[in-house]
Formats: sequence, structure tokens, C-alpha cells
Amino acid sequence: MEETTPRDWRPGPRPAWVQALHTIADPAWIRLDADALLAEASAKTGLADFGDDAFQEPYRVFVRALDEEAQLHALGRLIARSDLSNWLENRLGLVDWRKRHPEIAAEPIERPLFITGLPRTGTSILHELLACDPAHRVPLHWEVRHPCPPPEAASAGSDPRIERAERQVQLWNHIVPEYKVMHELGARLPVECIQLTAHSFRSEELMGRHQVPSYAAWYAGCDLVPAYRFHRAMLQHLQWRHRRERWVLKAPSHLAALGPLLAVYPDARVVVTHRDPLEILPSVASILTSTAYVRSDAVDPQAMLGWFTGETCRALLDGMTAFRTSGAAGPAQFCDVRYDDLVARPFETLASIYDHFGLRHSADAEARMRAYLAAKPKGRHGVHRYDFRATGFDLATERERFRAYRERYGVASRV
Repeated sequence: MEETTPRDWRPGPRPAWVQALHTIADPAWIRLDADALLAEASAKTGLADFGDDAFQEPYRVFVRALDEEAQLHALGRLIARSDLSNWLENRLGLVDWRKRHPEIAAEPIERPLFITGLPRTGTSILHELLACDPAHRVPLHWEVRHPCPPPEAASAGSDPRIERAERQVQLWNHIVPEYKVMHELGARLPVECIQLTAHSFRSEELMGRHQVPSYAAWYAGCDLVPAYRFHRAMLQHLQWRHRRERWVLKAPSHLAALGPLLAVYPDARVVVTHRDPLEILPSVASILTSTAYVRSDAVDPQAMLGWFTGETCRALLDGMTAFRTSGAAGPAQFCDVRYDDLVARPFETLASIYDHFGLRHSADAEARMRAYLAAKPKGRHGVHRYDFRATGFDLATERERFRAYRERYGVASRV
């Protein structure tokens, strides 16, 4: 008999060390207070200027939601506190470096290439492959987590911050071992732009990590231009001593923010990935649940599934198409990539992106991409299994919902 009701997307039992910690640690011991965290960041760095005050309101909304709504366990509160401290200290450091070296603010960010699309549509592997091109600069996890002092080209592969960041990022896998099957983490891997904009506290990263409905409601109506302005400032900082020909950036969240993105980066080039949304829905439900489960035992799988429904996907796709047909940007600024093509013919698909934007696709870059892909076989950490039937959504309804989208972008129905 086919499964017709939503499954419980929560991962398996906690590792023994996490269970042991939770028997002795009271979450109430770990304080989440907005003013105290600001004061601690200033005391630790010896700096006082956090930059533009546009971060203050979302920061306070988010900290309150963490404290009152996210139902964090003790380890989750420690991780959340660490994240908040990291973002605040980085803000202080970035402002200080720019004050002492005002030439950073003059760093040009020219024709950056952004990758976006619905989650689980191949954006990550496309980002990683394009990062193999020596002409491309991508934000790596270690340098976004520890950007000060600015990274330098000469030590980019041996900076001691890499090892520190690797230990920090792998903690997620130690808490929820199933996570590494769904999404690979690593200090040297490119990161999504939401990790840059998290510093502005206007970022889907905050909702992706936690159950924070009041912050989500605030975010739904906020102006994202300040987030992209901070994003640009971060790129200027990162490239000051380590510049390449162009930035290649990625986040599914750009799909809903093409207006603010192009307001800050009017010459941006955008790659949009496409995949049958019915393949995506159960995968997103499982990864969202696992991400929140890193920090909370009280994860509601049905709430997670309700956060990313067919209606949500359709609204995102319709918004993207409406923006592109509105005349707000030139058609040549966009390049569409089908997930099926990327999987079946990765190098021909990559070459088509270069051709579309008139970029030089060197033999060296392709050789590096081929070597990277050969060293990264699909499923090397296990298989992420998911089935549309487990969502409980009606198949016929969802197929019809996306019929026009599939026809417009030539996306095959896979469910």
C-alpha cells in the first residue's frame, strides 16, 4: 500500500555524547540576551562600531525568537550563542578594517555571477564546479566564518583558520550524523550567500537553522537591500588581498530577491537552475528538519513540511518569471540550466553557461572540473532517500500546479 500521510522526517536517535550532555546541562544556563551579546562582542574585540544600524531591529527580533520560540536544547543554545557572537564580532572587525584601510570600500565587484534556483536543484554542485576555474573567486566557509584579517592569496590554502573552521563546521555532522548524506560541509567548500547576509540579520540562514516564526514573519516584509549592501562589503573585504577575475556566488534565496540583488549588483549575471519541483519537496522537508534538529529536540516535521509546500515553490517560480519578463533586467543577464542536463552532461552544460555570458572557458578550468567531479562520486557519504508520497500531498494536484512552469522551462516531470 502506498504511503499517503507525511512521514516523520526527524533523524535517528541522538549520539550518546549528545544524550549524556543533555542529562546534565540545563538550557536555562545559557543566556540569550541581545544587549549582553553586543557588550560581550565589544569587550572581546575591543571595538565598538557595529556599522549600519539597519541590523539592530532584525537582530533583536531574532534573538528574542531564539530565546522564546526555538525550543533550543542546551547544546543548541550554545551553538546559537556562538553563531550570534561570531556574526557580531565579524561586523566589528569588518568595520574596523575598513576604517583603517578605506581603500577596501573602493574595491570593484564587477559582473558577479550568481547561481540560484529552488533548493535541491543542483546549485551546490554547480557552484563547486565553477569554483574550480582559477579565474573564479568564491566565498569559502572558513573565510566567511573568520574574515578578519582579510585572507591573502599567498596563504589562502594554508591559513590556520581553515583547521579551526573545519572543526566548527563538522560539529553539525557529529550531532546529526545523517546530515552529511544530505549536504556536504567543509571549511574549504564554497558557502551560500545566506552565510554572508546572516551578518546583517536579514537572511534565510536564520530561519533555516531554527524554528523562529516571529522572525520569519518579520523577514517576510523586510527590505533586503541592506542585506545585499552588506554582502557587497563582505566581498570587497575578502577580495582586497585575494582577487580573481570574477566572483561566483550561490543561494536559492536569491530567487525571491532578484530586485534587491540587482539594485546592489546591476551588472550581475544570474544562472537559474530548474528541476521537477515534485522531486524537491520531500528532500527539502528532510534537510530542513535535520538542520533544526541540530539545535532542538522539539522539531515539528509537519511544520517544516508546511514551510516549503507546492504553493511556496510555485510562488517563488512565478515571482522569478514575472521579474524576468517585467523588463527590470535584460534577458541576457539570465541563463537557465536544467538539473537533468547538469547530471547527464555536466561539462557541456557548464560550457553553455560560459558561452551564454561570453566568458573564456579554458582547458585548464575544464580539466580541474573533471578531476573534482571524478573525486566526488554521488552517494559517497550514503544515499539521501526521499519519496514524494511521504509528503502527503496530492500528486495530481501538484503535477498540475507546475505544468505551466515545466512547459516554459522545458523541465521533465520525474514523479
